[in-house]
Amino acid sequence: MTRPARIAILTVSDRAARGEYEDKGGPGAEAWLRDVVTSPVQIDRHIVPDGREVVAGKLRELTDGTAAADLILVTGGTGPAPRDLTPEAVFDVAEREYPGFGEEMRRASLREVPTAILSRQTAVSRGKTLIITIPGKPSAIATCLNAVFAAVPYCLDLLGAGWIETDPAKIDAFRPKKK
Repeated sequence: MTRPARIAILTVSDRAARGEYEDKGGPGAEAWLRDVVTSPVQIDRHIVPDGREVVAGKLRELTDGTAAADLILVTGGTGPAPRDLTPEAVFDVAEREYPGFGEEMRRASLREVPTAILSRQTAVSRGKTLIITIPGKPSAIATCLNAVFAAVPYCLDLLGAGWIETDPAKIDAFRPKKK
């Protein structure tokens, strides 16, 4: 077993960054994690305005260096609006893409709302960090993370990142059996 995971939650929102809007995505993602993850983790929340360069810069800050996050959940900025450039910023820092995450999050969301097809959720890695983009609405965050999180702990293992265990009654994280 490796060290406990460091998790960063990055909210991307012009209004929340200016203090004009209460960030619900960051707290929603943290509440979901604290409900499901049973191993010790360090969770830090950050807010930045929309904008490709700002988001990419913050992601580099959170992924590079000795205190890099193992997992980053990026909430907001994944829709079709002109300022929704989170996926572009994520790809600016990505070394690898994991399209199955976005596919499964959209599939799960489509069961609840037809506009989920507009979502541009994805997952990538940079170094030992897994970055997953998620919606900003807490109920949509839960839908998306419930759909994909079973693969996250093993993905972190493969990347050489920190250790995450989940409550199997909530998310039965998959790890292959050792021989």
